[in-house]
Amino acid sequence: MKTNTWIDALRALRVMPVIQIEDAKDAVPLAKVLVENGLPAAEITFRTEAAADAIAQIRAAYPEITLCAGTILTGEQADAAMAAGADFVVSPGFNPNTVKHCLEKGIKIIPGVNNPSQVEQALEMGIQAMKFFPAEASGGISMLKSLTGPYGNIQLMPTGGVKPANLMEYLAIPQVFTCGGTWIAPTAAIRANDWPTIANNVRETCALLGQNLSHSQSQNHSQSE
Repeated sequence: MKTNTWIDALRALRVMPVIQIEDAKDAVPLAKVLVENGLPAAEITFRTEAAADAIAQIRAAYPEITLCAGTILTGEQADAAMAAGADFVVSPGFNPNTVKHCLEKGIKIIPGVNNPSQVEQALEMGIQAMKFFPAEASGGISMLKSLTGPYGNIQLMPTGGVKPANLMEYLAIPQVFTCGGTWIAPTAAIRANDWPTIANNVRETCALLGQNLSHSQSQNHSQSE
């Protein structure tokens, strides 16, 4: 799969649910909620020992889901994530060793950046798709707009502090291809198996995206007349 193809697929999703699973038995029920309510994607963070097993179970149950591993800190974790069935990996920061490992093994990686120096390191290694993290703590919308001035060809996935109230403002930036959404499936709700709350979060997010997409299409149609 070409890089632009998988990034375009993420751009079509617009939001990537960022999820911490403490017990792998919760993985498939959670994936079911995401898929059936309109957001067939998940970033399973490697913050718990259940992560690889959770990815494997989701991949087996829902082969079509867009599935990645987050909080990847080492090449070994990247290998484990891919072996479990992840489509790609995401790291919170820019570790040249981890990035090099992934590139050498053909593993798609979205490394974290939050300043010009890190962006240039990524570009030097041939990477244009990056995670902007922690988004709000690093200056949010203003910082993103500043970064995309000199680096107009980069593609960014803001994560950390993104929520329904500011989601569409982030997505309005052309270089933002998707946003990481930690609000969709909170760890406490997963732990409690509160699937109705998570389902509602997914539906509300999809409705927000749909409303704004329809509004944008309507504006573009009016402008073309």
